[in-house]
Amino acid sequence: MKTPGFWYRPRATPAAWLLAPAGVVYDAASRLRRAWVTPQRASVPVVCIGNLVAGGAGKTPVALALGRRLGEIGISAHFLSRGHGGSLAGPVRVDPERHSAAEVGDEPLLLARAAPAWVSRDRPAGARAAAAAGARLILMDDGFQNPSLAKDLSLLVVDGGSGFGNGLILPAGPLRERPADGLKRADALVVMGPDRAGIAALAARHGLPALGARLVPSPEDVARLRGRKVLAFAGIGRPEKVFATLAELGAEIVTRIPFPDHHAYTPDEVMRLVETAQERGAVPVTTEKDLVRLPPEARAMVQALRVELVWDDPAAVDAVLEPVVRRAGL
Repeated sequence: MKTPGFWYRPRATPAAWLLAPAGVVYDAASRLRRAWVTPQRASVPVVCIGNLVAGGAGKTPVALALGRRLGEIGISAHFLSRGHGGSLAGPVRVDPERHSAAEVGDEPLLLARAAPAWVSRDRPAGARAAAAAGARLILMDDGFQNPSLAKDLSLLVVDGGSGFGNGLILPAGPLRERPADGLKRADALVVMGPDRAGIAALAARHGLPALGARLVPSPEDVARLRGRKVLAFAGIGRPEKVFATLAELGAEIVTRIPFPDHHAYTPDEVMRLVETAQERGAVPVTTEKDLVRLPPEARAMVQALRVELVWDDPAAVDAVLEPVVRRAGL
C-alpha cells in the first residue's frame, strides 16, 4: 500500500479518527502477543534495528552501516530479516546471484551484498542457522515488535523530520505501537536527518542516547545527476524523501512517480517509465531497493541513486555497540 498522506499531517483528520478504533484493536493484539510469547535467546548477540512506524525510517541503511563498522573491528556479523514481500519462509541464506526479490524480499538482497544475510519468518530458527554458519553477532533488520527472539541491543530508527506522524496507531496513523511502550524496550535512538521533531529531546527524557545520522548520495551520483533532467520513481515507504534528495543534489526532476512500498514492477510498467523519460529528455532514476525489484532485463535502462549512511558521532555509535561487541569477541 501507499503511505496515506493523513498519517503525516500535524492534526488527525476525519479519516484518522474513523480508523482510530481499529488502531486500539491493533495495539491491544500487539501487547497481548508480547506478553504471552517467551523470547528465545540466541547463542550469539542479537542487535535489532527497528522502528515504531510502518516503513520509511531508514532501517536497512542503518543495518548496513553497523555491518560495515563491525567488520572493521573484526566482528563477523550476519544479517537476519523476515524477507518482507518474499515467498521463501526460510531459514535460507540469501544469494543475490540466485534469489530474486519475489523470493527473499528487496532489503535482504541489498544486505547480502555487504555480509551474509538470512531470511527467516521464524526469527529464532534464522538466528540458529546464522550462528551455525559462523556468525559472531546477528544484525536483525526490523523485528522490534516481534517478541520471539531475545534482543541484546535494540536501536530504534526515527526520521528526524516526520517523527511519529500524527501519533496514532495503525491504520489510523503510522505507529506500530505507542512510543511510550517502545522506548521502554529500546537502548538507543537513531535520528535520521535534521531533528525537526524533537527526537533527541525525547530520547534524553527517557535516558536513551540519540545517535544522529544522515543519508548522503555517492559523490559519483551527485556528479552524474547534477543538472540532468530525471524521471524519479520509487516504491518505498516515503518516496518523497528520494525525490527531495534528488532535488537537493541538483537534479532537475521533470516527473515524480510514487509506487506502493515494496512494489513489484512489471516489464510493461518499466517500459512505460523509460519511454516517458525519453519523451521528456530525462533519465529514469530510482532507489537501489527498487532496482532489485525491476525485471532483470530492465535494470540496465534505469539508474539507481546510491546513498550511504554517515554518523554524526561515530564514537557515540561505538559506545552503544561496546557491550555486544565485547560479548561477540569472547
